[in-house]
This record gives sequence, C-alpha cells and structure tokens, in this order.
Amino acid sequence: MAVKPDWLRVKAPQWQRIGNVKAVLQDLGLNTVCEEASCPNIGECFHAGTATFLIMGPACTRACPYCDIDFEKTPKALDTTEPLRLAEAVKRMGLNHVVITSVNRDDLPDGGARQFVHCINQIRQESPTTTIEVLIPDLCGNWEALAAILAAKPDVLNHNTETVPRLYRRVRPQGNYRRTLDLLERTRGLSPKTYRKSGLMVGMGETDDEVRQVMADLRTVDCDILTIGQYLQPSAKHLAVQTFVPPEQFHAWRQAGEAMGFLQVISSPLTRSSYHAEQVQALMQRYPR
Repeated sequence: MAVKPDWLRVKAPQWQRIGNVKAVLQDLGLNTVCEEASCPNIGECFHAGTATFLIMGPACTRACPYCDIDFEKTPKALDTTEPLRLAEAVKRMGLNHVVITSVNRDDLPDGGARQFVHCINQIRQESPTTTIEVLIPDLCGNWEALAAILAAKPDVLNHNTETVPRLYRRVRPQGNYRRTLDLLERTRGLSPKTYRKSGLMVGMGETDDEVRQVMADLRTVDCDILTIGQYLQPSAKHLAVQTFVPPEQFHAWRQAGEAMGFLQVISSPLTRSSYHAEQVQALMQRYPR
C-alpha cells in the first residue's frame, strides 16, 4: 500500500478515550460502521460520545472492493430486538443527533427498510428531541421501501454516490449511478422537508472534472449536503489508492460546492459520510423546512 502523507496521519485511538462508548456498544450488542469499516476517525468520534450505528449487520450481501465490511452470502433473519437496543444506546449516550446506517441486505424484499423504520420509531419514542439521520443502501431500486423509510420522517436521508460514473463498474460493481440519483430525486418528491445528503470518496482514479460533474448532478436532484473524503485502502486485498489528494483540492471542491448551492459541503482528507454529522442541526436552524 502507498505511504500516507502527513495530512492523513491520526493518532491511534486509546481505550481511555473510547472506553465509555465501547462499553455501551458491547453491553447492548450493537455494531458501528466506525469499527466494521475501520474508520480513521473512530478515536475522535468515540471520544466525543458519538457513533454511526450499523444495523442488520455486521456482514453485507455485497462485496464492494473498497469496503472493509465482511461479505456474507447466507441470509440471516433480522433481530427484532435491535431497534430497542439501539434506542437504549442513544438514550444512554445522550445523543442529540444519531446516524443509522446498514449493510446491504439484498436478500430481503424491502432491502431492510422495515428495520430502519422500527429503529427510527423506537428512537423517537425514547429520545424525542434527538435528530435522526439515516444512511441507506440503494434498496435495489425498491421505491416503495424508500417511501416507507421516509414516512417514518428521518431528519436527514443520506445515500452515497461513492465515486464517479466511469469507475462504478470497478468500485461499485452492484451499484448503479443513475439509480443513486433517482433515489435522491424521489426522496425530494416523497418528503420535501427531509434534508438530502450524499458523499464521495476520491483518490481512486477520478479526475477533477468528473468530481465536479457528480457535484453538479447531485445539485440537479436538490441534494442539500455533500461530503468528500480521501479513500484509504483498508488492506492489501482491497482496491489500491491511486492518488492522495492534497488538502487544497478538498478546499477547492468545498468552495465549488457552496457556489453550486449545496447548503453544506464537508470536504477534507479525513471526511467520512457521518463525520461531524451533528453539524446538520445548525444547518436545520439556518435553513428550516
């Protein structure tokens, strides 16, 4: 693997910094994308008392070559207690904002939409003032499933673009760029008050023009929030990093995105989909719906 530049180096997380969050997760038997996807920000986020909960996992029915989440061919039944345990974790941690994501569950007719709904409803019951962000898979284009999730009224719906169209076959072989845009566009029609969000990884061989085109495409479907971060190769068996993008380029994309009309652009080498996701609360106050 290529040597990381200085701007991508972070201190290894220490138990005294992350112990409290880790203890809650272990006690309640919950998974986080922070751990399963080897996120470089885990120490900072756990220290701040935040986490992105991973439901219906930890194994995924897709095997995207950039992702460190385990691949699982054998379908497993959903755990009906998971929404209860998740809501209890949100309550214990005193979260003002929570992010719920999932593995792909292509084995389920609704892609797991019902589990998202149960989690949202249970959190609303236990922590009514907590804002909720869901980072969902493409549901294989099941728009009835999408409508069900939106009917539960999450504050933010996030679905990541991940990369540029030219690289989809290599990076997201089971994904579809047009379907990703369709999902966000349908979200606008089904739930206009829900803030729409998407994210990109860079450093996989894309060009600046291609990144800007994706940004423009996202604005055509009224995507409100954009995250852009550096792809980091989790292991030697994953896709290799093609380029370590310098911080100045991330700054240029942030400026370009703001000029395009995004309400918020979070763009830096260590940015991830849910990094500083709680900042959306200030955005919601600034741009109420």
